[in-house]
This record gives sequence, structure tokens and C-alpha cells, in this order.
Amino acid sequence: MPGLTIGDTIPNLEAESTIGRIKLHDYIGNSWAIVFSHPGDFTPVCTTELGKMAEYSKVFKEKGVKLLGLSCDDVSSHLEWIKDIEAYSAGCKVDYPIMADPKREIIKQLNMVDPEEKDSSGNNLPSRALHIVGPDKKVVLSFLYPATTGRNMDEVVRVLESLQKAKKHKIATPANWKPGEDVVISPGVSQEEAKKMFPQGYKTKDLPSKKEYLRFTNV
Repeated sequence: MPGLTIGDTIPNLEAESTIGRIKLHDYIGNSWAIVFSHPGDFTPVCTTELGKMAEYSKVFKEKGVKLLGLSCDDVSSHLEWIKDIEAYSAGCKVDYPIMADPKREIIKQLNMVDPEEKDSSGNNLPSRALHIVGPDKKVVLSFLYPATTGRNMDEVVRVLESLQKAKKHKIATPANWKPGEDVVISPGVSQEEAKKMFPQGYKTKDLPSKKEYLRFTNV
């Protein structure tokens, strides 16, 4: 995927939003952030997605994460659309800002342009993109979905917890990992270091190669 990707610093963009003018780096502060785009206001998949974001908002706050939505519609459209989102997701409030990008400048800088989907005027629409950004303002994970496929918020929570654990401990999460399950110790950690870093212990998988690299622990 060309443009902004993993390891890049997210641009310090400034734009109007549903809570006023936002400067991206100031908004993120020392927190983690999830910046996500959607093709358009008053559309079915986007309405369900932003409703789910509102439903999961408390979970993200508990993990020290700020949410920020983005589309090419203006703020007045966003504010009207929020009423529909909250009606669809009964009991859930859209308590995160949605940025406006009517000139389609921000989606280009954030690598969120759908190469195929266009509006009635022939302009490119935002893709269903999502960046997870660390406190250092660097992109640590990106999802890119077509307009026809809604995002899975359980997967967003899963990868977020994986990223946060990996940053705190020298571990990685194996295939199909779920929060609470065992993780693997990074290959760069020696056996002596592992004993000190993981006093709770770890299990090494016996493999035909006899290389002791597959080490499981719980953190």
C-alpha cells in the first residue's frame, strides 16, 4: 500500500470536526489513537460501523485510546448523521469526533483514498481505512477494506491489545491469538534474559530442529 504506512509519523493535520477545529498531534497527545475513514455519511455500512465504534468507545478509553473518524462530508452533515447512528445503536453515544474533509486533502495525506469508489461528481471517495497510532505519533498498524465490507471491531480490539502488550513486553502474539491467551517470547530474548523477564515461567515447544525458539508465556 503506497503512501502513509506502518512506521510513518502521521501528519499533523488540522481540520474542522464535530467538536471544533482539531490539530491531529495535539488531539492524540500522549495517548494511542485509532483514526478511521468511511466512504460517506448516511450510508448503510458506515452507519453500522460508527455505531459499533460508539458501542466499543468505553473499551477503547479503558485501553488509553482516542478515536477519530473522517469522511469527505462537512461538519453539518456529520452532526445530522450522528442522530441516525445513535438511533441505530440505541443507548450508544457518538462521543468521539468526526473530521470533515470536503476538499479531499486529508484522505490523500492519510492514504485513505479508494481507487475505485467515486461520488456522483466523479471524485474519489475515502476507503474504509483504519490506522492505529502509538503515543509517538507513528502508525503501528493499518487496515484497508473495500467499501462493501464492514470492519470487525472485535478484531480492532484484538490487534490493539496485541500491539500494546508487544510494546510493554518483549513478546509477540501467535496466530489466532485472543486476549488472555499465551503469547510467544521474541526471538531476540536469550534464555537467560527470558528467565529474568518472565519470572512466571514459560514453556518451550520441543521441535524436530531442537531449536528452542517457540517459547510460550502469559503476560
